[in-house]
Amino acid sequence: MLKRPKFIKKSLATYHPWLYHFMIFIKRIERHIEWKLDGRIYSKFYEKEPYPFRVKKHQSVLIRKYSNSSDMQLQYNKVENLKLVIEALDGIVINPNETFSFYQLVGKPTQKRGFKRGMELSGGEARAGVGGGICQSSNLIYWLALHSPLTVVERHHHSFDPFPDTGRVLPFASGATVMYNYRDLRLHNPTKQSFQLKLWLDEKCLNGDLRSNKEMKIKYHVYEKNHHFEKRNGNYFRTNELWREVKRKGRGEYNEEHEFLVLNYAEVKYVPEEFK
Repeated sequence: MLKRPKFIKKSLATYHPWLYHFMIFIKRIERHIEWKLDGRIYSKFYEKEPYPFRVKKHQSVLIRKYSNSSDMQLQYNKVENLKLVIEALDGIVINPNETFSFYQLVGKPTQKRGFKRGMELSGGEARAGVGGGICQSSNLIYWLALHSPLTVVERHHHSFDPFPDTGRVLPFASGATVMYNYRDLRLHNPTKQSFQLKLWLDEKCLNGDLRSNKEMKIKYHVYEKNHHFEKRNGNYFRTNELWREVKRKGRGEYNEEHEFLVLNYAEVKYVPEEFK
């Protein structure tokens, strides 16, 4: 992958706007090459009928009323974008030794394909962009994957937290941001069973169901540790660790162990309550 020369201290994109777009262009070409030459078998098979065994189910609210956001149309557009993502992903099967790639299946979000301007987090701010809001689906898929034997090959979290918690039910930074196509969500199946992803919308929520063709003998519980805010040079930051409890069934009992998953660290764009 193309890297910045050591004698250039800052990102090339900070020197001139066109350099930013040029670097994005290069990164996208590199990713297309990687998809062809990395030796992975990428998931392409779909199954309409749900697999018999549920691994994990989750849902997330579609429309949220943020105190500092009056443009609800971006959220309504997000729902339309999610419908297109569901068309591309619903029923996808991750067979043994296959890798799920979000963007290899979804493709580039463009207006020509029907994607609309929704809210996206980019360049240190929340702003409108074509395809904005589809991260809600990658967030959900990542959360489902953490409750399964699937291995996370690639995952990115947002570089900043735009809004204070409003009805948050999951730990901070337990999702996965995506940006076509160089920031992907990729999951590998190292097991001997197949997994199936089912996605759908109802009136209020995006729903996700990870299913398997074999019954699971493992239970997962994801939780956070060492969550806190800090202030540095007038800015606020948030950090935590994600862990999971793994229970494996054997002779009528569950053997329990705890696994460290990831350390998250991001700037927040609001003043945390403890600093007010």
